[in-house]
Parts: sequence; C-alpha cells; structure tokens
Amino acid sequence: MTQIQTTTHHKAFKFRLYPTKAQELVLNEQLRLCRNLYNCALQERRDAYKKAGVTRTYYDQQNLLPEIKEALPEYKEVYSQVLQDVLKRLDKAFKAFFRRIKEGSKPGYPRFQGHDRCDSICYPQSGFSVSDKTAYFSKIGNIKIKLHRPLEGKIKTATIIRDCGEWYVSYVCEVEAQPLPTTGNAVGVDVGTTWFYVTSDGEYEPNPQYQKRTLKKLRVAQRSVSRKPNKRSRRRKKAVQRVAKLHRKVARQRLDFHHKAARRLVHENDVIAHEDLNVSGMGRGNLARSIHDVGWSQFFQILASKAECAGKKVIRVDPKFTSQRCSKCGHTCKENRVSQAKFVCLACGHSENADHNAAKNILARALPSGAKVSGCAMPSLRSPDHTALAVGQG
Repeated sequence: MTQIQTTTHHKAFKFRLYPTKAQELVLNEQLRLCRNLYNCALQERRDAYKKAGVTRTYYDQQNLLPEIKEALPEYKEVYSQVLQDVLKRLDKAFKAFFRRIKEGSKPGYPRFQGHDRCDSICYPQSGFSVSDKTAYFSKIGNIKIKLHRPLEGKIKTATIIRDCGEWYVSYVCEVEAQPLPTTGNAVGVDVGTTWFYVTSDGEYEPNPQYQKRTLKKLRVAQRSVSRKPNKRSRRRKKAVQRVAKLHRKVARQRLDFHHKAARRLVHENDVIAHEDLNVSGMGRGNLARSIHDVGWSQFFQILASKAECAGKKVIRVDPKFTSQRCSKCGHTCKENRVSQAKFVCLACGHSENADHNAAKNILARALPSGAKVSGCAMPSLRSPDHTALAVGQG
C-alpha cells in the first residue's frame, strides 16, 4: 500500500494584542532587559577577542544565564527561552558577519542596540498558548487578542512585537501544503516602475506608488520633527511617532497589494517566470526611490511562498537582454528598444510594448525548447550563459 506524501511549510499569522496598562509596563520592561542582555553579550564577545583572542560562542554565553539571574534577580521575570533566543539572535548576527567577510562584501560588524531598536521578544518553542479571546505568555499572563482569522496547523513560535505604540503577536505555524487545481497556463512577468508588472499574456498591472502619494504628508511630518531639536521632549517623540505611522501605513498598503497580486498570478497559472534581478544593487542607482517604493524583493518572496503552498512553480531567469531581444525572430540589439515603452525590431520590424515583449522573452527563457503554452509554441532563448533557477516548487 503506497503512502501519500504530504509537504509542509511555515506560515506566519499576525494578530493585534490589547494589553492592559500593567501588562504594557511588563512588556516594555522585558524589552529593556532583553536589549541590555544583547548589548552585554556583544560587549563580552568583543572584549574577549580584543584582550585575550578568545571567541565566545552561543553555548558559552547560554551557560552563564543562571549566574546572571542570581546576580540580577529582575531577569528571573523573563521566560528562560526568551533570553536564550536573544543570545541566538546575537550569534546569528556574528555568523552573518563572518559570512560576509568570506564573500568579500561589506562586513557590517554587529552593533549595540538603542532603546528604539529592540521591539520584539520571541518564544521559540514553549511558554505560550492561544484561545479565542486571549493569548497566554509565560511570565506575562493572558493578554486580550483579536483573532481576525483562524490559525492553521501546529504553532511553532510566537513573537511579541511593539509597533508604533501598538502590540502584535506573530505565530509561525507548520501547515500542510494545499495544492490548487492545475490550469495548464504558464506566464512570464516583467516588473517595472511605470507598470508594476506586465505579463506575457498582455496583462498590465498599474504601479500604485504608495510612497509617492504620501510624500507630501511625510515632508510635513518630518519638518515638524526637525523643528524640535530636544530629543527628550514629548512633543518631539509624538512628531517622530507621526512619521513612523505614515511609513507603517505605506508598508502595509504595499504588503496588501503584493499579496493580492501574487495570489492572482498563482491562482491563474501553473508556472510563473520572472527575472532574477539584483534589487539591492538597483536600489542604489538613480531610480532608488521608485525601486524601493515598488518593492520587488518582497513581491518575489511572497510569490514564491504562495506558489510553494499551492503546488505551483516559480522560475527565476537570467535578465540579460530580455528587453533588447525580439520575441518573434530572436534578433538582439540595444537599438531595438526605441524608447522606455516602445520596442521595434530592426530585423523583422516587429513592434509592440517593450515590457510585453520582455515578458514573452522571460517566459521563453524559462521553458524548455519547443514547449507549448496555451496552444502556442514558444521559441527557445536558452544559451550557455542563460540559466534558470526553480524556486518554490510544489
């Protein structure tokens, strides 16, 4: 008898918390203690290497937690695994630092955390539970929660987050994949700043430009901050909060748009191809503001996650010459791109929207030679220097 193999993946669920005044004081105090532990552990690692050439590991510092609790009784009011997770975060930061050194990129040594840079505590395994109206956390108690949608699967971790004076909890759950019915469609997606994306099927998704719409309000709010030089004043803190809330609104609008756009693509297609862009490098050029506003990296990550859950496939292809090659005859030269929006092939005279032409090339590059999509045979653009990477396979 054959067994049906099921695949699982991690899915995050974020809910609003409504702590009482007393609970909010406890949460803020725990954030302060965790920040101090992080900074002290960082100081110990730095001094041990500078003065004695000794490397302090995560396990060395974890074994000192009982002594810390004896010397500083306030740390007994923080759940033990929360303190361990703080040291794991520091260890992860150092591992990333050494990895960047080996890669030859900018190292970015781990830095000390200020009072406004530590806004979350994590329960990595246990010490938490949730019901319809309350969420329980060890050493804190029951906090009112708004479950706007049901949890799925098995809860693995719980992270309490402070965001602009509001409190949230993010549960990471292990859920089984739920494959969607196959459609037999494959699509190439060309992303941009004028249009958010253009597909090989001729679908044009407008770019909402949420940050650009909010720039006027952001300028006014930021000027209000700059006119209050005393960083300890309450009026300046309120002005800073106004700026933070505007940025949070833009981020939420962009996230909601990305989820809806990715879900639509996954529901309508079995294979989705897009360019493997170096977004971080592009974000340092002349179009930095527009590129950060459109948020390609976040969209690609969400798209891959939804495709994996739905049993669909996302393929990332080499972006070289996709905007200069004719999707009809294959002729490639930069003169084919007449303008930002228009493509005219100098060899065969084929003319169409430049982004639509690029989307067709992206799809052709992702598919094997002669593969048929929606009844049409697509030309192959594969070459030794054009590679395709499969991401999010179901």
